[in-house]
Amino acid sequence: MTGLDLAFATTGLLTAAAAALAVTTRQVVHSALWLVVALLGLAGCYLVLGAELVALVQVLVYVGAVVVLVIVALMLTRAPIGPRTEHSAGPARRVLAACVGAGTGGLVAAVLLPTAAPTRVRAGESDELARQIFSTWVWPFELLSLLLLAALVGAFAVAGLTTSRLGERTR
Repeated sequence: MTGLDLAFATTGLLTAAAAALAVTTRQVVHSALWLVVALLGLAGCYLVLGAELVALVQVLVYVGAVVVLVIVALMLTRAPIGPRTEHSAGPARRVLAACVGAGTGGLVAAVLLPTAAPTRVRAGESDELARQIFSTWVWPFELLSLLLLAALVGAFAVAGLTTSRLGERTR
């Protein structure tokens, strides 16, 4: 086992632990912060694999935009921060959810593991990929950025409307 393998395994375990905490914690803000850790860990995995551009895009788009949008939306809509007892599930539902999750993970692993054989990249293939990303797929990427911008403006509009209505009720 090389140093890169050890670094990848460590980063992968950190990412998996943070992702598990992001979906199991009962506090919404803590869940969003664990999601930040998980996405940064995934960017670390990309760095270990030598995909610096993908790691940078991961940090810029997901950590810098999506998670910040979620946190700002939580702050602006005045969502409850603490755990809510009315949303808790009983132990039977938790065991059922764990079994369904493990079964789905096993099914995905059974489908994806046979395709994980090492492959060789031929010279010129990365040039073709770059040409497709910056020619064919540039418009969907730009439309996605406009969608994120519209979601951010919508969150601010909803928060402003909610705040103004709350101000009217207190008068």
